[in-house]
Amino acid sequence: MDITSEKVLVVDFGAQYAQLIARRVREAKVYSEIVSSSLSAAEIAERKPSAIIFSGGPASVHAEGAKLIDPAVYDLGVPILGICYGAQLIAQQNGGRVGRNDRGEYGRTTLRLNEGGGMLLAGTPEEQSVWMSHFDAVVEAPPGVTATASTADAPVAAFEDHQRGLFGVQFHPEVMHTTHGQQVIERFLREACGLHGTWTMRSIIDTAVDQIRAQVGDGTALCGLSGGVDSAVAAALVHRAIGDQLTCVFVDTGLMRLNEGEQVVETFERNFGVRLIHVEAGDRFFAALAGVTEPEAKRRAIGELFIRVFEDAEAQVEGAQFLVQGTLYPDVIESGSEHASTIKSHHNVGGLPDDMEFALVEPLRSLFKDEVRAVGHELGLPDEIVQRQPFPGPGLGVRIIGEVTPEKVETLQYADFIVREELAKAGLEREIWQSFAVLPDIRSVGVMGDERTYGYPIIIRAVTSEDAMTADWARIPYEVLETMSSRIINEVAGVNRVAYDITSKPPGTIEWE
Repeated sequence: MDITSEKVLVVDFGAQYAQLIARRVREAKVYSEIVSSSLSAAEIAERKPSAIIFSGGPASVHAEGAKLIDPAVYDLGVPILGICYGAQLIAQQNGGRVGRNDRGEYGRTTLRLNEGGGMLLAGTPEEQSVWMSHFDAVVEAPPGVTATASTADAPVAAFEDHQRGLFGVQFHPEVMHTTHGQQVIERFLREACGLHGTWTMRSIIDTAVDQIRAQVGDGTALCGLSGGVDSAVAAALVHRAIGDQLTCVFVDTGLMRLNEGEQVVETFERNFGVRLIHVEAGDRFFAALAGVTEPEAKRRAIGELFIRVFEDAEAQVEGAQFLVQGTLYPDVIESGSEHASTIKSHHNVGGLPDDMEFALVEPLRSLFKDEVRAVGHELGLPDEIVQRQPFPGPGLGVRIIGEVTPEKVETLQYADFIVREELAKAGLEREIWQSFAVLPDIRSVGVMGDERTYGYPIIIRAVTSEDAMTADWARIPYEVLETMSSRIINEVAGVNRVAYDITSKPPGTIEWE
């Protein structure tokens, strides 16, 4: 079965929510792709969509240079749902009228249905809360189009034309603040488009396995296994497809979190039976970092040495023709639709050399992060790996301010372990995007027992976020922070003070270096 035979194209008009729309479609078990509004109708038709969704956008449809769509798209016979700007564009290009009211609508707004709300809103309350973000509004529906809902400032807040397959909502069904938003999206997919939903974790795995086998054939593949979620799931998926034709290289830099190196080896070599080259290179990395204090210099030193160590290990795998990468769909989007066949530096520590002559195997390139985690669970990877938080490529090297030494790494590993363990005990681990400890390059005076001490402080950092572009400091309960502080001071030698970072991003960054 081709699980992408049911395909929704999300046309991006510059919306902040385009990725969220695509994810909501996938939650309805239908495959989705984000495409540019500059595509012609013929180019869209070549992709054979089952449905099209127009995203919102920051501009007015009347603005000079406003993003439009090829009007021939409306003649493709493919159902179209417009959201916010997308709804206004459908109305304007099909004979309706978009006007500017005395005031816009932003935030939670009450939506009122007209005679049951039509197909999309059927079965939802006559009055309901939706999320608005617009100044212009559809003030007159196109000929043949039925207005199915309104608000105080948007007379045509939802509309439908079943004959032409045109649907529009002025509100944002993709955001959680719209109480029946997912139902609207699913009714469009099921009722208006007749889609069944074949995009499931099991079908994703089965399809990926077939594709990997077809690509690799009798060849051999190499995977740089970092221990992070993306490379771990990619390795497990490729191993399921080609077994011993895959060799993973795990370079332990000595800068990982407590027990992570052992966990990677236990999971892949002992439990999954993956061919694993385990390079314990901590001493080499500490030697390269001796006396280095400037953050970018540390990153360069770690990245350059990682390349050399990886190359040494790669030489042990005779005739490898393929390199497995944990490329995700957001990476493909950011690179401008078709992903270039280069190895992006954020996929590994410092980036692998550009002149490595491998064909790339990217089994996760159509998936969002939450889908990757779900695939990992389906493949049998442990929670400790699948739910692992984002971790910087250079590891603890950039969470130690100043020179990196084995002693400082050990101190930070234990403090960081306590932070994460206490959050897990409090049931807060899944609510927090990232949580960790930082070891600054200062000492502070303290009193322990009857003696004066001069030890390191530990800074706890924890943030909530959707995508790491912005982040807010996590409101961890005082009693949890108190337990963390008490344990760190009592259990981690050389630490006599704990502080909590309450800086959001912006103005700060999530990491300290």
